Amino acid sequence: MTRNDIAETLFASFLLGLAVLLLLSSGVLAAEPFTSAYTSFDTAKCRHQPGSDEEDYGSWRCQGYRGLPIRLAAGDQRMFVSFGKAGANDIAANETFAAFNSADHGTVEWRLAAGQRQPFATILQWQVMTEADHKAEAKGSSPASGRVLVVTRLGKDGACHVGYVDARANGDANRLARKIADEQARSFRCGQDKPVVLGAVSPGLILPGKAR
Repeated sequence: MTRNDIAETLFASFLLGLAVLLLLSSGVLAAEPFTSAYTSFDTAKCRHQPGSDEEDYGSWRCQGYRGLPIRLAAGDQRMFVSFGKAGANDIAANETFAAFNSADHGTVEWRLAAGQRQPFATILQWQVMTEADHKAEAKGSSPASGRVLVVTRLGKDGACHVGYVDARANGDANRLARKIADEQARSFRCGQDKPVVLGAVSPGLILPGKAR
């Protein structure tokens, strides 16, 4: 091989390496740091344990991602949702909305870090009544018109709500919910940190946390 051949080979390698670096920096070849898995549930098809009094509707255990259970409970027209084997004892098992609400069926989005098998957060849409819904209910039955994406942190030391997104007030609600999950869930301290609200909030929809 002549010196010119060697020089041309080195130059070609340099150009190839430069092209790869440019692609990586632009995100074309870069791996996504987070991924999602999806599972659906319906309490009508889940194992149910009846409640002990009129306003205690009981609890349900549904199948989730990779065998992780979805635990639901309901009472006084409000629901509670937690995840994992210790779900009944987690903070999430006692978190709900002040307004009447439901989350008795739907699709759970499980957020995972690249290369990891265990999810670190979930995103689930709840139906939540607005102030207008409650006023209408006083005159007769009224369905909940609010739609809220609830981000729940998962971890060995417990599960709890990290944040909320009004799905009807924000066209990019799913992106905002993933932003909360990806940026805050893993470092969120259950029982110490307060859940956040991202994006716009519809008039009359009361959400826990402070808007940002």
